[in-house]
Amino acid sequence: MNIRRFCGERRKEKKMVSMLSETSEFNVLASGANWAWPEALRRIFRPRDVNLLVADKANEFLEVIRRRRIHTAIIDMDSEAASLATVKIIRIDYPLLPCILLTGRSCKVLLSKALELNVFSVIDKPVDMEVLRERLYRLFLKRYDSNVFE
Repeated sequence: MNIRRFCGERRKEKKMVSMLSETSEFNVLASGANWAWPEALRRIFRPRDVNLLVADKANEFLEVIRRRRIHTAIIDMDSEAASLATVKIIRIDYPLLPCILLTGRSCKVLLSKALELNVFSVIDKPVDMEVLRERLYRLFLKRYDSNVFE
């Protein structure tokens, strides 16, 4: 098989995978928070047909993850211990689930712990929705070969 034919077949294969990814249902699980956060997320997700599910506590996160396929979890850090504990608990049964942390106070210690837990990204609060969309774009492109957040 010559290189041109191989590359053409590879492009077709990638395009097919991409088309499949675009037609799949995507579910994102996020912290509920007591502010307008869930509605702000819905504004990003709705036009892209991405489902937003909301949970407040670690056990709620796990219950949702057990019932539905979740493509990423966005965890708002009300307190460093609580949210990192949530990620640790998720990692026990779902070690590959991508997680994004939101924090009002990022520091080296937090970033180091997030790295140890294989967190995909840490975003400072108040959240710039364009930064979040860009991180989601990178995550979904890398992990699911989907440009749903383009």
